[in-house]
Amino acid sequence: MSWYNEAIFYHIYPLGLTGAPKENDYGTPVSRLNTLIPWISHIKEIGCTALYIGPLFESVGHGYETTDYKKLDSRLGTNEDLKKFVEVCHENQIKVIFDGVFNHTGRDFFAFKDIQQNREHSRYLNWYCNVNFGGNNEYNDGFSYENWGGYNLLVKLNQRNPEVQNYICDVIRFWVSEFDVDGIRLDAADVLDFDFMHALRRTAEEVKEDFWLMGEVIHGDYSRWVNGDTLHSVTNYALHKALYSGHNDHNYFEIAHTVKYLLNMGKLDLYNFVDNHDVERIYTKLSNKAHMAPVHILLYTLPGIPSIYYGSEFAIEGKKEKFSDDSLRPALKLEDYKNAVKENPCTALITALGKVRQQTPALSYGGYAELQLTNRQFAFARELDDIKVIVTVNNDDNDAQMTLSAGNTAQYIGALSGKKVSVENGQIHVTVPANGGEIWIPADMEGKLPEVELPKEAKKESKQETEKEVVIEEVNKETEVIEKPVDHVTDIAEKASETEDVKESVEESIPAASLTSELTLENSDASESETKAEQAEAVDSMAVIANKTPEEMTVEELQTAILEKMANNGPVTEDMKRTVAENIWHDSLVNWLKSFR
Repeated sequence: MSWYNEAIFYHIYPLGLTGAPKENDYGTPVSRLNTLIPWISHIKEIGCTALYIGPLFESVGHGYETTDYKKLDSRLGTNEDLKKFVEVCHENQIKVIFDGVFNHTGRDFFAFKDIQQNREHSRYLNWYCNVNFGGNNEYNDGFSYENWGGYNLLVKLNQRNPEVQNYICDVIRFWVSEFDVDGIRLDAADVLDFDFMHALRRTAEEVKEDFWLMGEVIHGDYSRWVNGDTLHSVTNYALHKALYSGHNDHNYFEIAHTVKYLLNMGKLDLYNFVDNHDVERIYTKLSNKAHMAPVHILLYTLPGIPSIYYGSEFAIEGKKEKFSDDSLRPALKLEDYKNAVKENPCTALITALGKVRQQTPALSYGGYAELQLTNRQFAFARELDDIKVIVTVNNDDNDAQMTLSAGNTAQYIGALSGKKVSVENGQIHVTVPANGGEIWIPADMEGKLPEVELPKEAKKESKQETEKEVVIEEVNKETEVIEKPVDHVTDIAEKASETEDVKESVEESIPAASLTSELTLENSDASESETKAEQAEAVDSMAVIANKTPEEMTVEELQTAILEKMANNGPVTEDMKRTVAENIWHDSLVNWLKSFR
C-alpha cells in the first residue's frame, strides 16, 4: 500500500488558474504561482490529499511546447517559488505530482535550436524524429520533421534515442532533488515508446520511495500500460465517459458494464475523474444538474483514485470551443468562493465525500460486488477485512426503495445523512433519495466517521417534503446521531432547479443490448436491413487492409479496423463511432488497435 492508493487528487492547470498571459515573452519572472498558496488550504479543506499541477515549465504558450524542463515558466515565477509551493503542500500533508511532457518539445528548446543553427552537423540531429533537410515547413526552417498531433509547434522527440532517454531521466532526478516532487503525470502516454517507459519506471524506483507514474491514456486495454514494468496508473477515460452519459441517458447499465470491463483488465488503480483541462466541465455536460450528487458519489466510491478539477467543486460551467480550450481553464479567485464549503451544496457534498473516503479504507482497497442494477438505480458493495460498505445511487426524479444484501453487522449508518437502518435477515431496506445516493457504513464504525455538515437551502413547502421532515425528525430522536440530518440530494436538486428548468424525458434512452436485458426494438425490419448494410461495408473495408500491419494503415483504415474490433465485442453505439471518428492521431490509433485482444 502506497500513498497514491488512497489519495484524493485535486487538479490545477496553473497558467489558467493564475490568469497568466497566453504568450511567454521570456522576460522577468512574475510570481503568479505564489497566488495559489491559499488554494492549498482549500484543497485540504475539501478532503483532497494530493495535487496534480501542470504544465509548469518554461514554454512559449499553453505549456506543452516546452522550452526548458528545468525552469519554472516565467509567467508563473522562479524555481524558488515552485520549491516553496511544494514545501507548503507537504506541510499540509498534500503530495504533489507534475505534468511530464516528454513526447515533444517546443521549437525554442535548446536541442532544436541547435539543429536550426548547425543543420546536418548538429549533435542533436537524432534527438528528433525524421528530420529531413530536403523538406521545409511554414516556419521556413529549410527542413521538415515529424511533429506531434499535426502541429509543427510541437517537435516530436525520438524516444528510442538513449541520449533522449537519459536526458529525460535526468530531468526527473532534477525535479525530485530540486522540488521534492512525488510523482509525474505523463502527457499522452498512449503514444510513448514502451522501452522509454521502462527507463522512466527504473528512474522512478531510484529517485524516491513510492514515486508515482500516472499516464494519460484515452483508449485501449489499460493493463498494457499499468504493470510492474511501466506505469502505476493511467487516466480512466472509459469511466469518465460512462459517468456522465450513464446519467444523461438514465442508463446505469453503462456504468456497471464499464466497471466490469475495467476489472477484467486486472487489479488496476486507475485515475478517475469527471472532468479535466481537456474536456468540458461535468456541470456543463450533465443534462440534469441535480445529477452532480450521484455522479460524485460514484466518483468517490467506485474502484480507482478520485480527482477533482479546480473549480468544478463549485459547479462552474465550462464548454469546449472549436479553436480554444480557454473556457475549460479559467482564472478564478478563491475569495469569490470563500463560503462555498458551507453554502454551496456541490462543494459541501464533495467535502463530505472526501472526509468519508479518508476514513473508510474499503473505498480505497476493498473488493467490488454489484448488488442491484436497473436503468435508474444502482447499488454495489466495497468489502475489506469483513467490513462491507454499501453504496446506493438513484438518477430518477423520485425516491427509490432498495432491499440489499448486507454485511455481518446489526445496523448501518448513512455516512452522508446520519440515517440508521437495521439489518434484517441479512438485508437492509433503504430509501435512496431522488437524484442522489448514500454510502452505508457498518454502524460500529460510527465513531470513525467524520462529522458531515451539508447545507440545507430554503424549500417550497409540499406534502411530500413535510412528510420527509417528520421522518427525519423521528429518526433523529430515536438514534441521536447527528443534531440535524440533512438531505444533500434535495439541496443539489433544488440548486439545479433554481438555475434552469430540468425537463423530464418523454421516454427513457434505450441502453445498448450488451448492457441490459430490457432492450426492446421497434422497426426491426429496418434495423436488420441497416445492420446488414453496415456489416457488408465493414467486410469490404477489412478485406482491403487485412494484410497490413497497424503501422502501415492510414488513419481511416485504423478507424475502420477499430470499429470492427469493437463490433466483435458487442453493439457499436453512435457515441462509440463518434469517439473513433474524432481520434485522428495515427500513433494513438495504432496503439488503440493493438490494445484489442
